[in-house]
Amino acid sequence: MIALTKRERTRVLNGLWLGFFGMAMLAALGRWLVGGDPAVFAAIVESLFAMARLAVEVMVLLFGTLTLWLGFLRIAEAAGLVGWLARLLGPLFRRLMPGVPAGHPALGLITMNFAANALGLDNAATPIGLKAMRELQRLNPDPVTATNAQILFLVLNASSLTLLPVTIFMYRAQQGASDPTMVFLPILLATSASTLVGLLSVAVAQRLRLRDPVVLAYLVPGALLLGGFMALLGTLSAAAIASLSSLMGNLALFGVIIVFLLAGAIRRIKVYECFIEGAKEGFDIAKNLLPYLVAMLCAVGVLRASGALDFVLGGLRWLVSAGGWDSRFVDAMPTALVKPFSGSAARAMLIETMKSQGVDSFPALVAATIQGSTETTFYVLAVYFGAVGIQRARHAVACALLAELAGVMAAIAVCYWFFG
Repeated sequence: MIALTKRERTRVLNGLWLGFFGMAMLAALGRWLVGGDPAVFAAIVESLFAMARLAVEVMVLLFGTLTLWLGFLRIAEAAGLVGWLARLLGPLFRRLMPGVPAGHPALGLITMNFAANALGLDNAATPIGLKAMRELQRLNPDPVTATNAQILFLVLNASSLTLLPVTIFMYRAQQGASDPTMVFLPILLATSASTLVGLLSVAVAQRLRLRDPVVLAYLVPGALLLGGFMALLGTLSAAAIASLSSLMGNLALFGVIIVFLLAGAIRRIKVYECFIEGAKEGFDIAKNLLPYLVAMLCAVGVLRASGALDFVLGGLRWLVSAGGWDSRFVDAMPTALVKPFSGSAARAMLIETMKSQGVDSFPALVAATIQGSTETTFYVLAVYFGAVGIQRARHAVACALLAELAGVMAAIAVCYWFFG
């Protein structure tokens, strides 16, 4: 299996974007010539301008969110928290990545990458992850073939381990959610499932010794804690679960900030100057996202206004209902279908679903959970492997897609459990 090159990924996104407009045109012509509805073209044009305006509104909050969290992450890095995490996870990574020497710079960068992903800052995690992949490439005896360590790092990255999905909270807040953190626990459980499946699939392919006492010392307590937590949730009512999710989401979010600031103060770091330095980087990252957000939101808006999206979802809903299943999740599936190919398209689908269905509707909650517990698999493959010249991805694609599928299925299941 070969990862997508940058040119191939551009071709995929180009085809996806053109396909949205092509499907919209065919649907609009059908509604006009067959259905006698010429007003569809006015609706499409109105949607174009409405989505362009919505993209700018979303970006205003996104600027603040990225600058805020990258500022705090810089404090954590300067205070040595990232290095401490690297030392804490060092014994585990040495066994999961036996080809990486103890104390190698890649381990610290991998930890920083996971920290950014855990906070839901995928745009901040990417540059850190690229540095980690370059360090791993220095250990690669065959520069065009992915090593076991590179594959494990990529699959865990693609499994979207998100503990604090702050960008999802931000999108929900921007759309007027009464409680933006309501999806905290569903995302936590779904992303745990996708990460576990990703790890197990790589372990099978690479014959990793997960029974190693050190590995078990890390994984078993986490699994027991998660299992016990799920058992506790099973004893609570839906209202109690929603309340607990809100409390834990907000408490964890503010608690992380306080820990970062206390660590900086103890280490006598100039926290304000450090925060500003990191915030500037966040501003630079955020400003580059606007063109992609406008492009994808407008394409999705046209698809919805033309009736094409409703037609596709109607067919899927019929199939699901024919199988005797609850079809309420179907309206969230556009986010799941495009997420492996494009983060900007999935983000646009999520925002459009919240806007059209209602931010606290069941489909919007499922879409938000899917967005927070899955990753842009082909984007990650193209960027991370393409940056170091990897051409043979080996089992990376299959393992990453398996983790993606697990994340989608878990997201749907936990949303029925929490909100159904």
